[in-house]
Amino acid sequence: MRTVAVEAMVPPRQPRQDVMRVIRTQSARRHLRGIRIVLNIFVMLALLYTVTLTKQLLIPLVLASFIGLALNPIVARGAQWHIPRWLGASVLMIGLITGISAGVGMLAQPAMGWFHEAPTAIRSFVPKLRTFTQPFEAANRATQSLSGQVRSQVVQQPPPLSISAWDVVATTPKVLAGVLTVVLLVFFFLVYGDVMLRRLVEASPSFGYKRHAVSIVRSIQYEVSRYILTATLINMGLGAITAGMLWLYHMPDPLLWGTVAMLANYIPYVGAITTTTVLAIVGLLNFNDAGAALLPALTFAGITALEGNVVTPLIQGHRMRLSPIAILLWLLIWGWLWGIPGALLAVPMLTSAKLVAERVRGWAWFARMVQR
Repeated sequence: MRTVAVEAMVPPRQPRQDVMRVIRTQSARRHLRGIRIVLNIFVMLALLYTVTLTKQLLIPLVLASFIGLALNPIVARGAQWHIPRWLGASVLMIGLITGISAGVGMLAQPAMGWFHEAPTAIRSFVPKLRTFTQPFEAANRATQSLSGQVRSQVVQQPPPLSISAWDVVATTPKVLAGVLTVVLLVFFFLVYGDVMLRRLVEASPSFGYKRHAVSIVRSIQYEVSRYILTATLINMGLGAITAGMLWLYHMPDPLLWGTVAMLANYIPYVGAITTTTVLAIVGLLNFNDAGAALLPALTFAGITALEGNVVTPLIQGHRMRLSPIAILLWLLIWGWLWGIPGALLAVPMLTSAKLVAERVRGWAWFARMVQR
């Protein structure tokens, strides 16, 4: 009786078939997880290849969508004042095109002048660096004389840069087609954007889904447009301050370099470094004194440091701040895929993706990763 009681207290062993079934299930899950990871990698590579292959189509589309989001609040405010959307969008686009055309007309001549005079400016710039390079050249000659490897070197002058009439004729249709495409897309986004949103909401299965979709899309639209408008105003202010500072320092073509600073500021870190380097080179080309030549570049570096660390965080707020590592990685990826347009659009795309990820279920991890 005691033996029977002990055997009753001991739990029965799990059958061997159940154990093997559990092991096979776990192994299958691991294999499925590995297959899913490999498929995700292949999908990502295919997406990158598609984005690179169709960049001629996607770049105008992305640029037009950002411009449309930035200008949509103005058209919407006009609609509240009983101004038809097509009329408000037409007036806004005409004013925008007129202003941009006037700005390009003012800056085209000095920009082409600097481009044509670049070889001559470089040749005059190299002797000014002779005082810095003489110690290194002397050390190099001494090293070569000790090793017995002194050879006469023939320095080849680079061919002068020139733009022929054929280059202008061949490039103009492509530029005009791209500009016309962006203008038409922006106009149709402004006029029919709300209609497209209404059609998207109508496709939702129930009223709860429709209300949720409307709240998500409206909040994303508001946040993205607010970010783009604020960043544009900050960059315009930086360009105006830079142009005024260069005018006070008697630098040539201050409006041109102020515009360069405004556009380059859309590329964080890299844009400020590039503009500072360009201003330093322009200063060395136009001033003989090294202190006076480097003063505009140093002043611009201080202005950008104040703008990036105080002004922009104060205006944009903490939610709009992005991780520097995420920004650099995003710039590297989109600059590699789309070149200069990709670098200019990288940060607006990253900010928009972060705002979308915050409101889409299952993507909050992406917003936490890229947030500063």
